[in-house]
Amino acid sequence: MCGILAVLGCSDDSQAKRVRVLELSRRLKHRGPDWSGLYQHGDNYLAHQRLAVIDPASGDQPLYNEDETIVVTVNGEIYNHEELRKSLPGHNFRTGSDCDVIAHLYEEHGENFVDMLDGIFSFVLLDTRNNTYIAARDAIGITSLYIGWGLDGDYRLFDRFYFNYHVF
Repeated sequence: MCGILAVLGCSDDSQAKRVRVLELSRRLKHRGPDWSGLYQHGDNYLAHQRLAVIDPASGDQPLYNEDETIVVTVNGEIYNHEELRKSLPGHNFRTGSDCDVIAHLYEEHGENFVDMLDGIFSFVLLDTRNNTYIAARDAIGITSLYIGWGLDGDYRLFDRFYFNYHVF
């Protein structure tokens, strides 16, 4: 499984903060040695450490909708991704990754799309059009999602193994 980290509503968006988020993300490298990705929009950061299972050649994260206004970082597998792709005519998927459907489903159905997902997953989705986010996990909690606050007041979301680190 992959490692995800979201730092939302930072008190600053300086280069120093970006470097700190990269440091925190690198601590998840054991969860995903195949790719490291970081996205920043204002005072929000989404980071991903990828373990390539489906579409190892082009499934790097974070993932986006067509105009890159919706960004998502995911840990998990979406079992019904092929069926969901077929239900989204007119959407152009950038990758063959099972998780690529998430941003497009949100764009089409809003936050209720989570009920359409069959799989094991945790994710953080950022909608840059209105600076909102959704954090979700599968109903059983196979892939957990933890929430924390840094000493600087930043809001953080992270996967289960990140919880073991004392970095705040």
